[in-house]
Amino acid sequence: MIHINFRDARPIYEQVRDGFRQLILTGVLPADSKLPSVRELAAELAINPNTIQRAYRELEAEGYICSVPGRGSFVRQDDTAARARRAELLERWDGLTKELLQLGLTEEELALRLKGEGHD
Repeated sequence: MIHINFRDARPIYEQVRDGFRQLILTGVLPADSKLPSVRELAAELAINPNTIQRAYRELEAEGYICSVPGRGSFVRQDDTAARARRAELLERWDGLTKELLQLGLTEEELALRLKGEGHD
């Protein structure tokens, strides 16, 4: 389900958070799916439970999951988190494309990039 790359420069909790985020956004983990308990996942990945807890806290703060005391953590039913993430990424995209255009990239070169062509 979640894979940790110990050579990745990102902290482990970010890898866990990003892994679950991807599983949720792609529908692999549909609404109401129960996430593994902190202890279960920590044992499975052989990492500190506090690391898993931090990833779950961030996922909850971002609106991807909700925690139910005594029952566990579940994928939220609405797509609020997906909309918020999309808006965040589009804002970053706008800033990056504006800067690339200012650095001389043409609209045609940008369009080729969108099509998956024109990589250096």
